Amino acid sequence: MTRFILRRAVGMVPTLCLISIVSFVLIQLPPGDIVTATLKDLEQQGQQVTEERIAALRAMYHLDDPMVVQYLRWVGDFVTGNLGYSIRYQQPVSRLIGERVVLTVVVALASMLFTWVVAIPAGILAAVRQYSVVDYALTVLALLGMAVPSFVLALVMMYAGYEWFGVSVGGLFSPPYVDAPWSLGRVADLLRHVWAPMVILGLGGAAGMIRVLRANLLDELRKPYVVTARAKGMRPVRLVLKYPVRLAINPFISTVGWMLPGLFSGSTIISVVLDLPTTGPLLLEALMSQDMYLAGSFIMILSGLTVVGTLISDVLLAVVDPRIRYE
Repeated sequence: MTRFILRRAVGMVPTLCLISIVSFVLIQLPPGDIVTATLKDLEQQGQQVTEERIAALRAMYHLDDPMVVQYLRWVGDFVTGNLGYSIRYQQPVSRLIGERVVLTVVVALASMLFTWVVAIPAGILAAVRQYSVVDYALTVLALLGMAVPSFVLALVMMYAGYEWFGVSVGGLFSPPYVDAPWSLGRVADLLRHVWAPMVILGLGGAAGMIRVLRANLLDELRKPYVVTARAKGMRPVRLVLKYPVRLAINPFISTVGWMLPGLFSGSTIISVVLDLPTTGPLLLEALMSQDMYLAGSFIMILSGLTVVGTLISDVLLAVVDPRIRYE
């Protein structure tokens, strides 16, 4: 098991190196850079910037250096903990993204927990009650959850909350806690507001997982070892939970790695609709303005979380199914 974990951990290093190269190239690929984008915004506002000021900005941020030199400087600063300075926002990148990354992780983990809590019991129930009214009802609900876009569900929830209950489901904090320092009161306020994005983001994943778990569990329930266990008189609940579910649940564990980036990317539109202070809107604006330090730091941090999530899913999968580590 230790060798299995070490092999997976060592494989994370070249993966992150490749992600950093691809991210840097893609951000720099469009014509222009952050200075030209900033100048365009200033010109639209009727402001004029001298050539000396433009040259000073380009020299300050080393934008005229070869791309390889810029990449090595960026990676070196990132590894040492220096995330750089955002030209667009005139703030250190660490100050801009610190709380947003934490809030994004909280929303993503809450959505994943909601997905598992809903999908596992519903998938098991649909499989053991195949072709019953419960199975058909869960199938219809799952198909609806997969078909309805998340942003449409967000708009419906916002309208229903305001029209029927007189409350707003947007944002993650009440007005007094938006810019307040962290405290027990702010954490409690976050927990009171996080349910809306948790449900909106988690329903789509839960709908798909219900179908996957149902199909996998039906395959396991027809295998000879289940028939033998039933013939020996094992209780149905213990039989289903101890053996078939343990094998059918593998997709839940193996998808932790790609579920995290899916939630991060899917939360961008939801964050705009619900006005959430997460990474999505700021990352989108950074990419559009080619703010290399801000966009690159976002991508590397989220990629690192994704790779760590994949490692965790591999380890959990090896624990649940020993055949994985033996292979």
